[in-house]
Amino acid sequence: MEHEMKPIVFTLDNEPYLGRNMLFHFDQLICSMMEQNAITAPTSHNRQLTDLQHMACQVIAQGFSIALSIRELIRQGYLFSGHILLRALVERAAILFYIHLYPDKIEIWKRGWNNGDAPSLAKMLDAIKEKQQYDSDICGKDVTAAMNSLLHAKPDSASWNLAPLEDEKAGHAVSKILTRPDLCDDLCVKVIPWLVVIQGMMVAYFDNPDL
Repeated sequence: MEHEMKPIVFTLDNEPYLGRNMLFHFDQLICSMMEQNAITAPTSHNRQLTDLQHMACQVIAQGFSIALSIRELIRQGYLFSGHILLRALVERAAILFYIHLYPDKIEIWKRGWNNGDAPSLAKMLDAIKEKQQYDSDICGKDVTAAMNSLLHAKPDSASWNLAPLEDEKAGHAVSKILTRPDLCDDLCVKVIPWLVVIQGMMVAYFDNPDL
């Protein structure tokens, strides 16, 4: 009996993780954020923008683009690459939230947001936690540790591209990962809250008459 051939390119009706609950919520949020963008984006046209709004226009758009890229990577089974992009999404959400809470930091942005001048992602998360008075023992480094491991190919990043082989063995996938629903769920769970932040920042930066 011949093995069923997997399609080279997956579409909306045959993608490998179709029907996963967290993926469904990711898709719902994509629809919501694009609807919000259709309402909010035109308000930035043909008007004088503040420095904060100039930054937000750029970073919000980048965040949405990265989120859509992650969604397409999930559709095609490139879960490892999707996890790599997660840090880029989180960084943009954090920048938007951090500068919203500390608007004077826009001056760092205007200088180029350079290393040694701008805060690290972990420090931004700690500053956000302090300002919002979150009651949590989790610090910024706890949030960024796994993302940094993936980005910099540290030994503990190995589990994110393991795929089952024959004889109950596993190997490091070089392409699509079609049999790891746990990795799909993990990625969606981590993406969703940061997309909520970015969508909320659209309102914060463009529906606030004081900006």
